[in-house]
Parts: sequence; structure tokens; C-alpha cells
Amino acid sequence: MQIKITGHHVDVTPALTDYVNKKMEKIQRHFQHITSISVTLTVEKHLQRAEAQVHLPKSDIHAVADSKDMYAAIDMLIDKLDRQVIKTKEKMSGHGDGDLV
Repeated sequence: MQIKITGHHVDVTPALTDYVNKKMEKIQRHFQHITSISVTLTVEKHLQRAEAQVHLPKSDIHAVADSKDMYAAIDMLIDKLDRQVIKTKEKMSGHGDGDLV
């Protein structure tokens, strides 16, 4: 899995990079076939935003989280991605609603 981290109006420090990489391990535990992840960290006045695009074999997942603290925004982003990845995995395996072929 390849993780690309970029910053918009923020310097992506080694501490932020390590934090994002560590948190993304949680996503990878739930779904092994993730091809790549793009994370964008943004600062706008008093708002810290973490945004991610997760590329899966047959679909892409996008999530955004805002907070006053960048680390809190990253935590919320990971929670959102985790729920979406689990839901997508269930749909792909046919264990979701039962409506899938």
C-alpha cells in the first residue's frame, strides 16, 4: 500500500507523516487489497482539515474531517474511512444487504 501525504498551507512534518502512517495501519488491517491512499492536510484560518482518497480494486472511498486540531481531524478521518472500508468490503464479499449479485 502506498500512502501519499500532501499539505496545503501546512508543512507536513515527520511527526504528522508518522502519525498518518500509523493510523492508516488500522484501515489496512480491515482490507488488505488497498492499492493507494492520498491524504491532504489543509489549514484554513481556525480550521484544520484532513481529507483522504482510498483506492480499492473496484472502487474509491473519499472522506473529509474538520477540527480545530490537526491530530483530531486525522483521528476523525480514520474513523470515517474505517467505517467506509468495512462497508465496502462487506458489499464486495456479498455479505451486505443481500441485494447484491
